[in-house]
Amino acid sequence: MIVYNLFPLLAGPLPGWVPHIERAAAMGFDWLFVNPVQRPGASGSIYSIADYFELNSALIEPTDRRSGEDQLRWVLGVARDRGLRPMADLVIDHCAADSELVADHRDWIVFDSAGAVIHPSCEQDGNTVEWVDLAKFDHHGTADPEGLYQYCLKVVRHLLGLGFEGFRCDAAYGVPAELWRRLIADTKKDRPRTVFVAETLGCSPWETIATAGAGFDFVCNSAKWWDFRSHWLLEQHKLIGELVASIAFPESHDTPRLADEMNGNPNASKLWYLFTASFSAGCLMPVGFEFGFRRSLDVVSTRPEYWETTSVDLREFIAAVNRLKADQPIFSRESSMLLLPSSNPAVLIMWQGSATLGQEALLFFNTDFWHDQYVEVSDLRAFVQSGQPLVDVSPEFRMDYVAVAPFSYQLRPGQGVVLVTPSPRGSP
Repeated sequence: MIVYNLFPLLAGPLPGWVPHIERAAAMGFDWLFVNPVQRPGASGSIYSIADYFELNSALIEPTDRRSGEDQLRWVLGVARDRGLRPMADLVIDHCAADSELVADHRDWIVFDSAGAVIHPSCEQDGNTVEWVDLAKFDHHGTADPEGLYQYCLKVVRHLLGLGFEGFRCDAAYGVPAELWRRLIADTKKDRPRTVFVAETLGCSPWETIATAGAGFDFVCNSAKWWDFRSHWLLEQHKLIGELVASIAFPESHDTPRLADEMNGNPNASKLWYLFTASFSAGCLMPVGFEFGFRRSLDVVSTRPEYWETTSVDLREFIAAVNRLKADQPIFSRESSMLLLPSSNPAVLIMWQGSATLGQEALLFFNTDFWHDQYVEVSDLRAFVQSGQPLVDVSPEFRMDYVAVAPFSYQLRPGQGVVLVTPSPRGSP
């Protein structure tokens, strides 16, 4: 999965999504992920859904004669015609605290002993963050489990009817695995190609594994928070990759913009996108990353007028990375990984290999985004098992010939070099 995240509050009314879709298609993305499109509660947060079967009025073009639902069906059809499968955000861990569901289906909601709604919360930097605009669904203890389940299934079928073909399942860890297992199975009976992605950020690897075991096709991994040195990410990848494929991202709507974190340095954005695209079977990039946007996506306040004018344009580079990911089998599956010794601590050397595909890769990343860095290896053949020649398939500055003994290279700031052993897709 090569996923473009179109944030609806930034994209605005539905007919205006077409230029974004065309740009994503031109860069080689094959999925279009859209955050919640339903009517929000009083807080205005798109993750505080008041009505699951009514669209957010901010997304409906009032001058269009078509209904809001027909506008959505049409624009998702445009996405499919451009080669992008649409993915919805499925939010069934909670609803808006002011949703009619809280009053009409009290058995579905978690209340405290005093009869007050219990709001979802999390621990962040030693403090408890509580989302007071949300009401937690009582999936674990409801007196009406079948009613709540059927409602969730109805939501899924409604979104499929609007034209979505997959789901990024928000806070998947908060919903029992038994419910996910049944919901995924019931959905795939009629729509076997439907894809389910579990959002498990903040979970331990074991919690992620427990959630993934409910039948998800993908989970989100924690590559965004790696320091390019410690071993925890590869250890997590080994544990989780044995069970389910994962999706990496350089930033998301839940994180600060990478360009802002890196003081607008496009070399950092390029390296991070190449790394996340090559690290796991799937990758995700939010709208605006390609232009170095620095303003975070806000689930309440973002509006189309927040579109930024920058001097950054990474579309050509991102398209090259996406072609690399699509063309080289080893980057479209989960593979084995090792960190290799480097003569330069600023240069990360990573080995990837897959016995199933019969392919290996060596990746060199200059984690210094401001300066050139030199790396030397006495013999690259000591790092690969196949004995086949190494070919440079990097997204830019490719070498026509790779001298393996010795191998030396001056990497530009933030540059990544990708060497692979040739392997036809699907071999051996």
